[in-house]
Amino acid sequence: MKLTQDQINDIKEQQSQDNKTKRVTAPELENILYEALPALDHGFIRVIDYMGDDSSIVQSARVSYGKGTKQVSTDSGLIKYLMRHWHSTPFEMCEIKYHVKLPIFIARQWIRHRTANVNEYSARYSILDKEFYLPDSENLAAQSIANRQGRGDVIEGEQAKEVLELLKNDAERTYHNYETMLNQRYDGSTIDENKKGLARELARMNLTLNTYTQWYWKTDLLNLMNFLRLRADHHAQYEIRVYADIMLDTLKRWVPITYDAFMDYRVGGTEVSAKGKIIIQKLLKGEEVNIGNSGLSKREWNELMEAFEIKDKIV
Repeated sequence: MKLTQDQINDIKEQQSQDNKTKRVTAPELENILYEALPALDHGFIRVIDYMGDDSSIVQSARVSYGKGTKQVSTDSGLIKYLMRHWHSTPFEMCEIKYHVKLPIFIARQWIRHRTANVNEYSARYSILDKEFYLPDSENLAAQSIANRQGRGDVIEGEQAKEVLELLKNDAERTYHNYETMLNQRYDGSTIDENKKGLARELARMNLTLNTYTQWYWKTDLLNLMNFLRLRADHHAQYEIRVYADIMLDTLKRWVPITYDAFMDYRVGGTEVSAKGKIIIQKLLKGEEVNIGNSGLSKREWNELMEAFEIKDKIV
């Protein structure tokens, strides 16, 4: 990731502010506020603003007048209770705003989480940056045979070089054509004084999906955790997981008590169906249970066995 000098100056100016407030603040998050945290080859995430902290969740749950006087351990117990019993509203009282630079194909996947306020860089108004995402060779993988939307074995050798060249050449060629249609180069200079440039809203349409875009993404804490539970998971696509992992660290800095409860009950925990509960109870009693008499499908059975690491019963 490379920032322009103007971008670096803007960040320094934002970080040099010394605003006083009567609202609660999160010191660890304040330490990285506005900072561009690198993601992939040209992307980044910046925390632009936030509202509330762990005490705000507790205050909302108790509907109290101000920050409570109870011990932190008491607040921790309440937050764990809320998380454990799926009480969602108190977590909606905290909000956070990110500035994200990401490839368009990841933005299209990300926007499926329809629980945020989003404002994207306008390619109708401005020229998109001449930057494209090119994966590292270790992240070039063939289509998975078992999973229609996942990756299989890593592609190596000459085939990997060929794929990377195709990605690079296609991106550069379409961006060159983009400049030609605009009759304007990335640096702002005109290509041909005698030609009119095509409207930006039309010229953008042939750009490759690995072109970078940017947006402001504002969401509440509850929906942020819902996003991270799916996108920081090892099943998620690598590229969006890179962003989710960075955001997971900002969550820890912002609301550390909630983060611990989230990692315990949402990320590290597991959900069990009524049938699954009966099977686990029988196994604990030493009774013989198998897929044939479980009433579960093969996939359900294996997911249950994997969740409890009962490897000898996976079929």
